[in-house]
Amino acid sequence: MAFISNGTTILDAGAFSVGLGNLIFISEQTASASASIEFTTGIDSTYPIYKFEFIDIHAGSEGANFEFQGSTDGGSSYGVTLTSTFFRAVHGEDGSSGTVSYETDKDLAQSTSFQRIGHSMSTNSKACLVGTLFLFNPSSTTFVKHFMARGSVNYAYTPGYEFDANVAGYFNTTSAVNAIQFKMSSGNIDSGTIKLYGIKDS
Repeated sequence: MAFISNGTTILDAGAFSVGLGNLIFISEQTASASASIEFTTGIDSTYPIYKFEFIDIHAGSEGANFEFQGSTDGGSSYGVTLTSTFFRAVHGEDGSSGTVSYETDKDLAQSTSFQRIGHSMSTNSKACLVGTLFLFNPSSTTFVKHFMARGSVNYAYTPGYEFDANVAGYFNTTSAVNAIQFKMSSGNIDSGTIKLYGIKDS
């Protein structure tokens, strides 16, 4: 979650502060019944932190999960070993199921699978996912590559739910991660835009 303080600073989830002039737009891609969206350029040693913004991501298949994975070869292949943790808050349109829970079936342990952000998305015409993914120091050849993601999702099942997904983890490699792919677990990304920014040192 982000907010502006005294007109000059953005704070994201209390993790760090970024001056507005330090958020540098790199590129964006818009889906149209797309099998995936890949960012194969722009992720390099230029910035220590990269931010992806998900804007109105709409699923093409009912109940699909919105997922991502990394690449160390410029997008020729995806499947970097990663470990993650996943928790969510959920609340129904009818006031039911107001819970927060750790979801053991949605985290990964030394896996090359895609990490989900949005879970069981709805194809309802008004439903979508919005959120962010931060990738830290992806060009390091010394350390693993940490990430944090958050997604606000319209959950597919009756009576309709708000699903606040929170994911954190790391790509367990000392090779540079230089590409990221986003896709649905089944079907296409029907529509939506993903923007990529670099966050430069102050």
